[in-house]
Amino acid sequence: METPLPKVTQKRQVTAIIILLLLWEAGGQIIKYSVLEERDSGSFVANLAKDLGLGLGELVSRGARILFKGNKQHLQIEQKSGNLILKEKLDREDLCGDTDPCILHFQVLLKNPVQFIQGELQLQDVNDHAPEFLENEILLKISESSHPGSAYPLKIAQDLDVGSNTVQNYTISSNFHFHLFTRNHSDGRKYPELVLDQELDREEQPELRLTLTAMDGGSPPKTGTSQVLIIVLDINDNAPEFAQQLYQVQVPENSPIGSLVITVSARDLDAGIYGELSYSFFQSSNQVIQAFEVNTVTGDIRLKKKLDFEEIRSYHIEIEASDGGGLSGKCTVAVEVMDVNDNAPELTISLLINDIPENTPDTVVAVFGISDSDTGNNGKMMCSIQDHLPFLLKLTIENFYTLVTEGALDREEKAEYNITITVTDMGIPRLKTEHNITVLVSDVNDNAPAFTQTSYTLWVRENNSPALHIGSVSATDTDAGANAQVTYSLLPPSDPPVPLASLVSINPDNGHLFALTSLDYEALRAFEFRVGATDRGSPALSSQALVRVLVADANDNAPFVLYPLQNASAPCTELVPRAAEPGYLVTKVVAVDGDAGQNAWLSYQLLKATEPGLFGVWAHNGEVRTARLLSERDAPKQRLVVLVKDNGEPPLSASVTLHVLLVDGFSQPYLPPPEAEAAAAAPADPLTVYLVVALASVSSLFLFSVLVFVAVRLCRRGGAGSAGRCPVPEGHFPGHLVDVSGTGTLSQSYQYEVCLTGGTGSGEFKFLKPIVPSLMSEGADVDTAENANFRNRLGFS
Repeated sequence: METPLPKVTQKRQVTAIIILLLLWEAGGQIIKYSVLEERDSGSFVANLAKDLGLGLGELVSRGARILFKGNKQHLQIEQKSGNLILKEKLDREDLCGDTDPCILHFQVLLKNPVQFIQGELQLQDVNDHAPEFLENEILLKISESSHPGSAYPLKIAQDLDVGSNTVQNYTISSNFHFHLFTRNHSDGRKYPELVLDQELDREEQPELRLTLTAMDGGSPPKTGTSQVLIIVLDINDNAPEFAQQLYQVQVPENSPIGSLVITVSARDLDAGIYGELSYSFFQSSNQVIQAFEVNTVTGDIRLKKKLDFEEIRSYHIEIEASDGGGLSGKCTVAVEVMDVNDNAPELTISLLINDIPENTPDTVVAVFGISDSDTGNNGKMMCSIQDHLPFLLKLTIENFYTLVTEGALDREEKAEYNITITVTDMGIPRLKTEHNITVLVSDVNDNAPAFTQTSYTLWVRENNSPALHIGSVSATDTDAGANAQVTYSLLPPSDPPVPLASLVSINPDNGHLFALTSLDYEALRAFEFRVGATDRGSPALSSQALVRVLVADANDNAPFVLYPLQNASAPCTELVPRAAEPGYLVTKVVAVDGDAGQNAWLSYQLLKATEPGLFGVWAHNGEVRTARLLSERDAPKQRLVVLVKDNGEPPLSASVTLHVLLVDGFSQPYLPPPEAEAAAAAPADPLTVYLVVALASVSSLFLFSVLVFVAVRLCRRGGAGSAGRCPVPEGHFPGHLVDVSGTGTLSQSYQYEVCLTGGTGSGEFKFLKPIVPSLMSEGADVDTAENANFRNRLGFS
């Protein structure tokens, strides 16, 4: 009969036993904690910040994390206080089974810099399981011939607790025939053994029913019971005996279900039913019963499920052989589970940073741990990444790696990396696990915009319309995002001849250049400036390019005649002696054109003449010369119209009218009038003639002397022009009559003075020297030579 145990009501006190050991072994710091199982979630374990010697702010800033194998989270850090608390209720039996002590390994991960601290959490057992027999009734057959002192082992009770909380003692209900001993197995388990005190008499009592009680060592203790039915047998002289008391066998894990493990064999010398044997498990645990089965007739032990080395590495099986008379023999089968490389390595990412700024060397990308449930070579692992990647794997502590950048990354060279982390074990065959990580390189503004050309040359035809698009500049930036967005601006020269802002503008977004005003080639032939390209990064980077704008000439200026002037108050008359030879230089038409190039190439031609064929004009220099000998039949007054035309498209022209007076000599300023000729032809009285001749001679001599005196004085003084003198243009020529290209037109820094004086038979074409010598053009020497030739041809010294 079961004896009830006293019930003690006591409130379960949940306390934490903190054991902090700072060990500096194997290059790492180890912290150890101990806590009772079955404590509520959020229960205090320890103050991690204090134990690590860190301030609360430092613990938070370094992103402290708790890492368990398999990415399980049994503990968590309370950010406000730095306390280490339970994240969930922990059951020692679920986590460790019958392993004692139950230690859960973890790591504390600190960042900035990366640091690992090893930790151990020991779960202390709480007596939360009562002993339990697998069978409610234990059948025991004992021969009535058994002698006092005979011992009969009974089946044990199971208790999931460990240590003192597991089964510590067995008791049997009171009776007159038996008492009970509690024995110890070699593996430390306790089992009950029934000892016969008084001989049995089957005829007096064929069976007995006793209560077997198992009691653990908890406080208060927990118990479990089972009924023991003892059947008294007739005499059976020989008990079965096994060939071996201990069978040892090795079984590879993952062997197929139904595989034969071993065959046990016993023999019984009795005959008949007393010699018939039956095999069964004896005092076996649930783990044995779930994994194996025994053939009651043949003794074959086979697998009921696949064995897992990582779960249970060995089994101890008690086998009983019973004969028909109730006697039995026992043996032990030790099954060792052999490890097979059936578990691929596992990789657990603890920290992953997918976005890495460029130009930052030795940056932590990932922190991860690797594990393999196999043992030996099957559990040894190698970790690697692809070759030729700018990344390194660093072993931080055992089976924990840090993936860091090897030097600085350049986004412009490569903006994305696909990294494959491969973990391979050393088993046969080798198993591996791959984990892919994509790392993006974020942009840093480290590249200035670059123009497609170092300098740009743009052509604009003069007289353009305002706001005309004259060209574009372009710059590119190899950065990304705002760092690659380019803004264009004008950078005016330090001392521009014309304000740049009045000439051009630029679109800041696309670099298009526009002329703001109509350009005049004659006023501004070229100008240059710099364009800046600035990105929108921080800090902003910029570059420059030179832009040269060339103004193309348009034929917008007609030739301008410098000599002879057409707006003078008196007409310009050229005197030509009738005795002049062919090719005699009458005069030279001088004209200029404000354009350039072929637009300023001038040609001359005789448009109209009083007597065609008498005079000719040289096409290239404008010289008017006699074409033949003069005769008395030629009219004394000749009118010539000379056309001056440029070479533009369309050509522009100007004309000039010349008056030429044919004289017998330079002493005859003009021809005698017709009345004088008529008077000379009439007859006269001789005396009158003599008187007239004498008076005329004296008067003529006096008059001639006066005229010569006055003429000499006037010529020397350069006085006002007379009827026989061509007017000279005063002052500078118009500002737009400029040419520096050597095409034969005149520079604005020169004046011409032409003087023809009647009566003396002498004329002068005077070339004045340059007003500003430093601005002399290329063609000045050529013009001077031409002028000298011209003076020689007129016969002047």
